[in-house]
Formats: sequence, C-alpha cells, structure tokens
Amino acid sequence: MNRGGVLTLVRAGAVAVVLVAIVAQAMALANANAFNPTRFFAFFTIQSNIVGVAAFVLVLLARGRPRTRGLELLRGAATVYLTVTFFVVIFLLSGVDVQLQLGWVDFVLHKIFPVIVVLDWIVDPPTSRLTYRDSLLWLAYPIVWTGLTLLRGALDGWYPYPFLDPANGGYGTVALTVVAVIAGFFVLAAITIAIGNARGTSARDPQPAT
Repeated sequence: MNRGGVLTLVRAGAVAVVLVAIVAQAMALANANAFNPTRFFAFFTIQSNIVGVAAFVLVLLARGRPRTRGLELLRGAATVYLTVTFFVVIFLLSGVDVQLQLGWVDFVLHKIFPVIVVLDWIVDPPTSRLTYRDSLLWLAYPIVWTGLTLLRGALDGWYPYPFLDPANGGYGTVALTVVAVIAGFFVLAAITIAIGNARGTSARDPQPAT
C-alpha cells in the first residue's frame, strides 16, 4: 500500500473512532440521566474534535483532486485546536471532570486524535503556502468561544472548565489564564504554519509569509 492509501486508511479510521467515542460518551451520560446537549457540545474538546473530523472528511472527499486553500486552512485550524486541547488537558485539567468519564473516550479525544492530526499535517503538509496572518483567523474561533462561554457562565453559573470559573480566584485569575491560553494558541499557530510551509513540496501561493 502506498503512502496515499495509508493516509486514507488512517484518516477514515480516525474519523470513525472519534465519532464512535463522542456517541459512546453521550450515550453513557444519557443512560445516567446526565446528558445535556447544550453543555456536552459546549466543551472545546468536543468542538475541536468535530473540527478535526470535518477536516479529515473533506480531505477524504477531495482525494485525487487538488486541495483548496480553504481546506488547508481548516486542516491547520484543526491542528492548532487539537494541539491546544492536548496540552490544556495535561496542564490545566488533570483530574477534572469534563464529562468524559469513559477512559478510552478521554484517551481518544484528548490524546490519540490530536497526535494523529498533528502527524497528518507533518506527513502530508498543506499544498498552499499559508501566512502568519492566517493565525489571526484561527484565533477568532477560540476567542469567540471563550467570550460566549464566559457570558453563558455569568447567566446560568455553568462553566465547562474550572479555569474559566471566576469562583476559582476571581475574574482577574480568569483573565490571566485566558490571555495565557490565547498566547499559546498564537504560538502554536505560528509553529503550525512554519512546519506546514517548510514541509510543503507542492505548488505554493506566491504570496510570501509575513
């Protein structure tokens, strides 16, 4: 089997496993009368994994045809978001209940899939040259997510992660944590772009990185 066939197999398998994991966790919560879709799908972990699945599905559908710059931007976004998910769960959420009580689901969504998506970016780099301005586009989503999450928490008292809850140290602590996480997003976005451009071997957009 050639490299393209291996990539297709890995991507399709990853999509299937992630979707099964999300459904399995939702069903486990439902069986315990604890499933609230407005909360379950509010977790950045779930959303970042869905972004990754969407990117892989679109890549699979585009197999045999040139990938668009928009698709490469989506792949890059998935790479950044899932990398942040990987590190945040290690450094900020160790031992915290994030509605992923099934151990294998937690492992798939927080560890396995992020690693697969990063390796996919490295092994099959973007065919369009990306710029560092693209990182600002990638940052828009987590910034909006954070704002809406804080607004929701202020209205109904529920926060998906304790580091966003002002009850744990006040709004000053929350603000510092958010700034640190957003800075992490930016750094990882820049690294993702640098790796993608360095690894890319196909035709590039002539616009230089700035």
